[in-house]
Amino acid sequence: MLRVEIRNSADTWHILFEGRFAGDEAEDTRMWIARCPTGTKLVVDLTEVLFIDNVGEEVLAFLGRFGAEFVAPTSYTADVCERLRLPLFRTRGSHGNRVGKSPTDDGRSRPDAPEPQTK
Repeated sequence: MLRVEIRNSADTWHILFEGRFAGDEAEDTRMWIARCPTGTKLVVDLTEVLFIDNVGEEVLAFLGRFGAEFVAPTSYTADVCERLRLPLFRTRGSHGNRVGKSPTDDGRSRPDAPEPQTK
């Protein structure tokens, strides 16, 4: 089952999906989003999505081509977005980081971190 919630402002639709983004329900989503007003920014929140099938992936790819940005904080949804090359939504304070990384986590060791021990 898929639950859809839309929060819209003058120029942005925030679309929250919850549950399984699959089959006919995902396809129905493509139909009504295609009818949204031209120039409307779409932000698709996948935080509560538990499963995405092939049809759901096709619809997400369509939304990406339609100009949507995606909120994908879980490893599952982030992986789907990465595989489909979907743009992630960036908030003002995100400093351009991938979802799940802290602003200071750039892959380098910190000066205060203990050195790994070798034998």
